[in-house]
Amino acid sequence: MRIIKYIPNTITSMNLLSGTLGVIFTLEGRIDIAFPLMLAAACFDFCDGLAARLLGAYSDIGKELDSLADMVSFGVLPSLMLYSLMGTDHWTRFIPLCIAVFSGLRLAKFNIDDRQHSSFVGLPTPAAAMICGSMAYCVAAVHSGAVPALDALCGSCWFIPVVSVVLSALLVCELPMFAMKFGKGLTADKMLKIKRLIFLLSFIPIVVSVIILKANWALVILLAFVIYILINVISSLFCMRAE
Repeated sequence: MRIIKYIPNTITSMNLLSGTLGVIFTLEGRIDIAFPLMLAAACFDFCDGLAARLLGAYSDIGKELDSLADMVSFGVLPSLMLYSLMGTDHWTRFIPLCIAVFSGLRLAKFNIDDRQHSSFVGLPTPAAAMICGSMAYCVAAVHSGAVPALDALCGSCWFIPVVSVVLSALLVCELPMFAMKFGKGLTADKMLKIKRLIFLLSFIPIVVSVIILKANWALVILLAFVIYILINVISSLFCMRAE
């Protein structure tokens, strides 16, 4: 029996476990624990695909398990985190739950779309989840390093619902988005390398600004993935104009 073929699925299972624990802590009002668990799930999600490519340990069950794990960690968990920030009795508090629905549609679409082996069409669920999770973490932070401006925005009855609708639309849209996938058989053209480089370099001014302003560290993740979306939107608009 080859133990090596079980490694990717074991890593994926850790993604699912992290997401499930994150849901539990979110329901208990512990965003401070739930978001690090989401980050752990994202690390496992990146590593399982990398391990499968490097070890040649692909399997049909692994593909299905990955989608199920992502649905919990990057669909249900982020929607509940945003829902937990809606402290009003207004009906709009249910709108963040649409992220879970559209994440399910996104993952189902990904599984049958042959165009998404080395890149994405639409916003990846982990990216949307990082925006939701980091936003919730920043708002939930009551100690030094909180982000007052973001807290004020999220305290309104419209900001989180609008963000939820925008992210839901991005999840299922036809916008091409680059992936940070590496491994056997995967190559990158010049434009892809440029976009990856811009994304990685964007961390430098973000980190410096957060340190200078003494803001919450999760703001780095929030701004980085907002920039990820902007890079892809601008790149697509540039390509459309070039055509």
